[in-house]
Amino acid sequence: MKAKFQIYKSTKRDNYFFRLIDINAEILLMSEGYTTISACKNGVEAVRKNSKNRLKFDCKTATNGKYYFNLKAANGQIIGTSETYHSEIARDKRIDLVQRFAESADLEDLSN
Repeated sequence: MKAKFQIYKSTKRDNYFFRLIDINAEILLMSEGYTTISACKNGVEAVRKNSKNRLKFDCKTATNGKYYFNLKAANGQIIGTSETYHSEIARDKRIDLVQRFAESADLEDLSN
């Protein structure tokens, strides 16, 4: 299996979202909601572009003590957020995977 971005539509919020899935079908990164599919696709392209730069990853600690990261665009806007992890090492490994897979990941539209 190849890594891929999946675009899907929420029935609750009527927004489009994307997620980056690795080769083991684990979610590496999730987006905020977009009002149009074209804006969502632009978000995917922003991830492809910005994930090359390690400085665009903002490492955080949640209130429950777990670790996660945000990927930010050039303007500082968050374009993707990871799940939470029990260790900084696990979080950092996911950042490495995003950097490795994002640029060449396929795009799958599940919004129809």
